[in-house]
Amino acid sequence: MSIAAAGPADYGMMSSLIGDTASIKQKLDQLTDQISSGLVSNTYAGLGAGAAVSLDLNPQINNLQTWQNNINAATGAMQVTQTAMTQLQQIASNYLAQTENLEGSDASEIDSIAATAQQALVQVADLLDTQVGSAYVFAGIDSANPPVPDPDAILSSGFYTQIATQVQALGIQGANSTINNIFAIGSSDVVGTSPFSTYLSQPAADLQAPTIEVGQGQTATVGLLASANSPAITSQGILYTGVPTTPPPTTTGSYVRDVMQALATIGSMSSGQASDPNFDTLVQNTNATLTGAISAMAEDAGVLGNTQTALADSQTTMQDTATALTTQVGNVQDVDVAQAMSNLSLVQTQLSASYQVIAGMSGLSLAKFLPVG
Repeated sequence: MSIAAAGPADYGMMSSLIGDTASIKQKLDQLTDQISSGLVSNTYAGLGAGAAVSLDLNPQINNLQTWQNNINAATGAMQVTQTAMTQLQQIASNYLAQTENLEGSDASEIDSIAATAQQALVQVADLLDTQVGSAYVFAGIDSANPPVPDPDAILSSGFYTQIATQVQALGIQGANSTINNIFAIGSSDVVGTSPFSTYLSQPAADLQAPTIEVGQGQTATVGLLASANSPAITSQGILYTGVPTTPPPTTTGSYVRDVMQALATIGSMSSGQASDPNFDTLVQNTNATLTGAISAMAEDAGVLGNTQTALADSQTTMQDTATALTTQVGNVQDVDVAQAMSNLSLVQTQLSASYQVIAGMSGLSLAKFLPVG
């Protein structure tokens, strides 16, 4: 019996076996990675024809998520703003009722109402410094700084003390002059007179409320300003223009300024003015100012509520779109883990058999074919 020497064909067979084994091992590694990551491939190249779908839809999904996150943050801040607005409206309504009781009231009641109005003014100043996280919701785009720099010291501010001086001079200068002077103070953006921050102590046209991106090239205004009304709000009553008028004005053009001015005015009244014939005129004007402010606040709160509703509807639509796009991407990117595990078991068996064949061929030698003994 003779054994032929290993020839090129044998070497070719071994080389083919090794190549096949390497291919099986590569398939095993791929399936292992797929099961671990849940993805068909970690690269676009590995997705084949599905790469185009992934490249097109993933950026759209990311944009939708960003816009939804923006809306979540904005609606949270808007809800806090609405709560503060409700409290402001309640304070204004309370003192509207109080001014109706001031006319013809006894002196002691005037002093009592004045004392509570002072504390209400402090409360309003504190409400205007309402925050969500580190952002002040009534500060406009200057959200890192408080709208009212020192709310607890509002009663010693130039805003309050200057109004108090005018109220105390009511009997000397008359009702119309006093009211015009009070409105000049309430409308002022001069440092030392305005109770607001440097940013908010500007003409309303120069102020900006916060906006967010809610779609491709689409933004929404989501905040309010402590010192100015929203552009959608119309002035209530006779607007102060900086020039004394007869009859005197009933609004500064800003409901917050109006409420603060009215509270400062009421807080500066005293029992000694009860018999002054100018007193009732001042009370009536303050009453008209609060009436207009309450109406404007309700309008602004309504605009804010409508924006919240529109954003919530938009967010729902975005979520539905994102879900549909995610499903499409998942069809090309996500692996069927159960099927991959089944394939892994089969490939492991193939690889084991391949190793055994290679080991068997490499173990062939002449000694195995020689007779024994």
